[in-house]
Amino acid sequence: MEYVKNAWYVAGWSSEFADDLRRVTILEQNIVMFRNSQGRVIAMEDRCPHKMLPLSKGKRIGDDIQCGYHGLTFDCAGKCVRIPGQDNLPASIYVDVFAIREKNHIVWIWMGDPQQADEATIFDMPEFTDPAWHAHQGEALHLKSNYLNVADNLVDPAHVSFVHPTTLGNASSENVPVHVDTKSDVMKAWRWIRDAPPIGFFQQFGGFTDNVDRWHYYYLHLPSIAVIDFGSADSKANLSEEERDKGVRVFALHFLTPVTADYTIDRWMHLRNTALGDNAASEQMDQLFKIAFAEDKEILEAVQEEENHSDNRRPVRIAIDKAPIAYRKRIKKLIDREAGHETAATGI
Repeated sequence: MEYVKNAWYVAGWSSEFADDLRRVTILEQNIVMFRNSQGRVIAMEDRCPHKMLPLSKGKRIGDDIQCGYHGLTFDCAGKCVRIPGQDNLPASIYVDVFAIREKNHIVWIWMGDPQQADEATIFDMPEFTDPAWHAHQGEALHLKSNYLNVADNLVDPAHVSFVHPTTLGNASSENVPVHVDTKSDVMKAWRWIRDAPPIGFFQQFGGFTDNVDRWHYYYLHLPSIAVIDFGSADSKANLSEEERDKGVRVFALHFLTPVTADYTIDRWMHLRNTALGDNAASEQMDQLFKIAFAEDKEILEAVQEEENHSDNRRPVRIAIDKAPIAYRKRIKKLIDREAGHETAATGI
């Protein structure tokens, strides 16, 4: 499968990396990662160029990695610094090294041309550092699904009424139209549900019992980051689009890491404008999210299983598919651009 390579992907939360050698797979490429003695995360091709043994099966010698087969040793720049039994160290013996940055307690990896790795294009939101907001990292959801299907799901407000009827949606939104903007750099799909019963999430967390106005704004940052802005407010307040901060507002963030053609890791977290610093509230929200994301997992893995046994009959498309269709076209365009060796980098 082809992927967009000139982009920043999430390799993991900062807390996932220590001084031990850890093997990760991103875009079907095996990588060995660890923190060096200065605390910096290093990412290298997980393959000794001699006999192809994964370097993650070797051991650290200071900040170098020694292959577990014949002892070839590589420094953090990928240069071979020792070959037991010979003094000659050919320049052709090396391993690739990937650009790594840490930001907002997230480890980002650039999978393409290292000369195009622009730190300024790493995904960010002002709420990460705004004292009026609380940031909380969740878990890693492992999905036996192609990342394109997962991303489709994350720019699709219409599925919420049916997949999450007791958590993030209910029947009152089934026939509410979805608005879509596919022309901006960040794709957007959204809708408001006015004067309707609160969904299960905000019944438990927001304490709403009377009718509310609620919203879903789905933002998709190419190639694979989704931000879902959702919330509720008492319907009597009649909030406008610009007044969402006056309600209970939550950003659910999904960082999709394509592993293989049918395996994706979705690391999720949230930002909220209420219950600041309340660990119990974070745990409560985690439990609600886990229920909802398990519902997504069941759907997405069932879809993937059917795709794997497809009889080549193409799926039909309906009006609510406008954003997913546009998303896949833009991903293909980015892949084609890279194949044509154009120099424009893609920031996410």
